[in-house]
Amino acid sequence: MDKFMIQGGKKLSGSVEISGSKNSALPILAAALLLDKGESVIHNVPNLSDIDAMLKVLEHLGARITRDTKERTVTVNAENLTSFEAPYDLVRKMRASFLVMGPLLARGGKAKVSLPGGCVLGPRPVNLHLSGFQALGAKIEEEHGYVIASAEKLKGNIIYFDRPSHTGTENVMTSACLAEGKTTLVNAACDPEVVDLANFLNAMGAKIDGAGSSAMQITGVKKLKEVEHTCIKDRLEAGTFMMAAALTSGYLEIKDFIPEHLDMVILKMREMGVDISLNRKKIMVKGPSRLKPVSVTTFPFPGFPTDLQASLMTLASTASGSSYIRETVFEDRFAHVMELIRLGADIKISGDKATVNGVSKLKGASVMASDIRAGAALVLAGLSAEDQTEVLRVYHIDRGYERFEEKLSRLGAEIKRVKT
Repeated sequence: MDKFMIQGGKKLSGSVEISGSKNSALPILAAALLLDKGESVIHNVPNLSDIDAMLKVLEHLGARITRDTKERTVTVNAENLTSFEAPYDLVRKMRASFLVMGPLLARGGKAKVSLPGGCVLGPRPVNLHLSGFQALGAKIEEEHGYVIASAEKLKGNIIYFDRPSHTGTENVMTSACLAEGKTTLVNAACDPEVVDLANFLNAMGAKIDGAGSSAMQITGVKKLKEVEHTCIKDRLEAGTFMMAAALTSGYLEIKDFIPEHLDMVILKMREMGVDISLNRKKIMVKGPSRLKPVSVTTFPFPGFPTDLQASLMTLASTASGSSYIRETVFEDRFAHVMELIRLGADIKISGDKATVNGVSKLKGASVMASDIRAGAALVLAGLSAEDQTEVLRVYHIDRGYERFEEKLSRLGAEIKRVKT
C-alpha cells in the first residue's frame, strides 16, 4: 500500500496538462455496450484504477477491450455479449459500475447488477435509477444484494427526478436511447459530463435534445452505429490544481480547457483573493500571499461541486478569517475534517455546516485519505504545511487523479510516492 511523503512550503509554478474526465469516461464506456455491431473508439481515457475496474466489468459481460494506455484510447467491441450480470466482486469496487444496467436493459431487455460499492459518502441510493427504469416499463426486483431488471420492450415516458442525479440521469439516458417513442427527463442533471455522454450517444445515432438543461428529450431509435469520441478534460482535476496554486501563493496555467466548466469555482476562488484570468481555452491562476475567507454551499451543477468541497476547505483553513461551508449533496462528506484538524486546522462541524477559522499555518502530520477528493485535499494541505506530511491510503487518490504526484513535482512540489 503506497503513501505520499510531502515536504511543504514550496510555491507551485508552471503549466499542467489536465487528463480526460473520469466522470465522462466511465458512463461512456458503459454506454458502448449499446452497440450490437461494430466498435466504439474512445479517446482521452485517463489511466486510473476506476477505469481499470469498469473495463473488467465490460470484459466480464463479454465485450472485447483493446486499450492503448500511452495514447489513452480504449476500443470496445460489444457485439457478442455473453452475460447480462455484473457480479458483486466487480461492482463493489466502484459504484459507477452500476451504469452498465441501463445499456444492458436497453440492449437485451434484461440486466442483473449488484448493488454498488465505492466511496463511503453516506447514503447514495440507486432508487432514482430504478424508478426511471420502471417508468420506461421495466420490472424491477431485488434479490440477495442484486437488482434484476427486465422488459420485453422499453417505452418512452416522462420521468421526474426528485433531485438532479448525475449517474441516475446517465443510466436512464442510455436505456431510453433504444426505447420506443419519446422520453422526457425532468430535473435532469446538467453536468458537463452528462453533455459529453449525450454527444457520444448522438454520434452513435441517438436522438437526444436538451442535454445540459434540466429538461432533456430522448427519441428512441432502432439501431446505433460505430462511433469515435474524445472525452472532455476533467474539471475536478483542473479545479484541484487551481486550488493547489492558490494555496501555495503560486502561479499556474491550464491550457486546452473549457473555463465554463468551473464557473462557480472560479467565482469563489476570486472571492478568496485569487487572481484568475481566462481566455477561451486557458486559465491562469495566481495565488495571493494570504487567502480571504469565503462562504460556499455545494450544489449540483452549475453550483459549487461537492467533489471540490474538501479542497476548498483546505484553502479556507489558512484564510484570514472565518469561512462557512455547507454540504447539501452528500451526507457524511466531512470525513476529511478530522484529518485537517490533525494538521492544525480549526474547524467546527454542526450537521451539514462547517465553520473554518483560518490559521496562519498548517503543520505537517500523518493523515489518511478516506475517499478520492478527501485524499486530494490532504495532499494540498501538505503542500502548504510546515515540515513533512505523510498521506496514507493513496489508492483512493489513484482512483481519480492520474500521476498526481508526478504532475505536482513538475510544478515544483516536493512530493514522492513511497511503497509501504
